[in-house]
Amino acid sequence: MKDDLDLTGEKNNKKKVLHLLVVSSLIFGMFFGSGNLIFPVHLGQLAGSNWFSAAFGFAISGSLFPLLAIMAVVVTKSDGLYDLARPVGKFYAALFLVLVHLTIGPLFGTPRTAATAFQMAVQPFLPAKFDTVGMLLFTAAFFGLAYTLTVHQSKLLKYVGKYLNTIFLVLLAVIFVVAFLHPMGGLNHMPTQAYQTNSTVSGLLEGYNTVDAVALLALSVTFVHAVKGLGYKDRELSVLTAKAGSLSIAVEVLVYFGLVLLGAFSLSKLTLSANGGIALSQIVANYFGRFGAAFLGVLVTLGVFTTAMGLVASFSQDFHKLFPKVSYLAWLRTTTILSFVVANAGLDNIIAWSLPVLMLLYPLSLALILVSLTVHAKPYAGVVYKMTIAFTVLPAVFDMLNASPAAVTNMNLVKTVLAAYHQYVPFASLGLGWVVPTFAGFFLGLVLGKLGVFASADQAVESRN
Repeated sequence: MKDDLDLTGEKNNKKKVLHLLVVSSLIFGMFFGSGNLIFPVHLGQLAGSNWFSAAFGFAISGSLFPLLAIMAVVVTKSDGLYDLARPVGKFYAALFLVLVHLTIGPLFGTPRTAATAFQMAVQPFLPAKFDTVGMLLFTAAFFGLAYTLTVHQSKLLKYVGKYLNTIFLVLLAVIFVVAFLHPMGGLNHMPTQAYQTNSTVSGLLEGYNTVDAVALLALSVTFVHAVKGLGYKDRELSVLTAKAGSLSIAVEVLVYFGLVLLGAFSLSKLTLSANGGIALSQIVANYFGRFGAAFLGVLVTLGVFTTAMGLVASFSQDFHKLFPKVSYLAWLRTTTILSFVVANAGLDNIIAWSLPVLMLLYPLSLALILVSLTVHAKPYAGVVYKMTIAFTVLPAVFDMLNASPAAVTNMNLVKTVLAAYHQYVPFASLGLGWVVPTFAGFFLGLVLGKLGVFASADQAVESRN
């Protein structure tokens, strides 16, 4: 009898380990896209001999912040982005959800996955005169397959976690093994100006480009649903999600440092490239020759396709929750069709106007993560949520204006406002002007909450919710 119990316990433990690995792979596969692959390589070229401190800064914003986003979802037991932001107010939660999903979804992030895959996997082998038709056919197949594989939410774990991301990691491991066994040179190259004195801060800001902290708040609903599909509930669900998130982020940190090293080594044979995509292509070509272009195309396509699946699924799940009269499948069709159209209709212009919105959303997302991890269970949580977000909004708007196209930044009023913002707000000139106001709002909210100020109004709002 005891032997039977021991055998059953051993099987359960093996099953839990398998679930941990598969969910970790799912999380990694959903948020590790083309940007995560190419930005660190370019960072390594920019940082040169200061590659380690730059990679450390990149890991903070590219890995630590996303991990905190996962933990915020786990700690608050939120079933999506709307639940997470709801303590600020229903209107804000709905607006925040819509802005995040439209930006990382069909108006920017999702179309970019297909466009990147086409540019790196198909375009190099296609005559220039067929670019337009090729893009149309490729994106139709790309989003058609993404739709087909995400129709059944329960199968996302198998497709991404077990198969696609595993293949991606194996291909990436091949590049690392070959590159580190035969490095292109040393690491004593002169850093560019921005990385000579502030390499850690510069690396941290470069990590913003991955948009992972914002994306993981939105993608959380997808992997929480996946864990529920395995039969986990309540505390077990939270524990497995937290462990899987931590493991996936740990793997990501190792990948980031490896990619930064590739970029730093490459300066011995290559000149500083315009972007990480070019740098990675040149590095792979150095080791694999003409075969390298096809190899890299497959690698990038796998990386962005798993991300696209996660984005369309989370968009549909969150919007179905916000607008329950419209089905998950209807939202899935909407986001895949919109993504297909945008990918073929001037993606460069969309990117130019979407990046400022990301600069708005990043501080607001980090502020939301802060309060979710610290005060979500306190009786005065509502006032802390509201004060923190209120103090974050204005610097976030200024950061958005600062990242806007020239048509906006050249306006006299905008110039005057931004000059004052950069002069008087600490760290604003570094792109971190939200930090001090956010913490000021947070601590003011704590004081007001503990003193009971606005408590009755906050309770009235909660009772109506």
